[in-house]
Amino acid sequence: MRRLGFAPMTEILRLAAFTDVPEGGNPAGVVLDATALAPATMQAIAAEVGYSETAFLTADGGADRTYDVRYFSPAVEVPFCGHATIATAVALARRDGAGDLLLNTQAGPVAVRTQRDGEEVTATLTSVPPHVEPPLADDELAPALAALGWSAADLDPALPPRVAYAGAHHLILAARTRERLADLDYDFAALESYMSARDLTTVDLVFREDATTFHARNPFPVGGVVEDPATGAAAAAFSAYLRALALVTPPARVTVRQGEDMGRPSLLLVDLDAGEGGIHVTGRAVPIPEDAA
Repeated sequence: MRRLGFAPMTEILRLAAFTDVPEGGNPAGVVLDATALAPATMQAIAAEVGYSETAFLTADGGADRTYDVRYFSPAVEVPFCGHATIATAVALARRDGAGDLLLNTQAGPVAVRTQRDGEEVTATLTSVPPHVEPPLADDELAPALAALGWSAADLDPALPPRVAYAGAHHLILAARTRERLADLDYDFAALESYMSARDLTTVDLVFREDATTFHARNPFPVGGVVEDPATGAAAAAFSAYLRALALVTPPARVTVRQGEDMGRPSLLLVDLDAGEGGIHVTGRAVPIPEDAA
């Protein structure tokens, strides 16, 4: 816990999401009481915290544990963030006890269930209704590949490029090999421009290890971040894509391993029901010690 020099004094919690250890997962800032903060102040706090997102609860949950939440990256506000949702839910469970809560996000209501076992807290979010957009034309795809330094030959033909949504839009590109995924060196400005013009939050780069296990990397230049080590919103959108394109057969559990190439291994567990309803994303979060924040 740390307080930043804003008025009123603002208490910032720091947690690593989708991991059991502070050195893994994706760090998130959490402000449990942001009722007095203007959006510009939230943006300034997120920039000072420096994590890919910081979550701000802007309305007290009350007896029914319903909260309004906003998410800011260091550069922009985003409509929904999965790892900061998991971190927020775990922070609330540690403060108030485990159970069900509802987060009203700019993408819509997101239900979260938390369970506590000693010091370990697990949270499961259910996304807003997802959708997958039609295939991309070649002239739409080419600039993204060029910015990444990829060619069409680098793509896995079994997982075609698509834009998918489960609270935020993500371009999904599947690498033909694990080596292609590991070798990430992209044009930050070019990819940021491409994504901004299309309202994309991340590019979800994936590699299929087996039928339900995937490795992922998520460039996030629109948020001022080179890469996200764990992206719950992208995992939800990607799993909706798998379901929509009949690439898995629900009910199914999809395992997404992310952050390994960054030295911050993350584990995201995604459960898919049949039909078109929300996607369930599960993970743990742990406090980051103040001397490591």
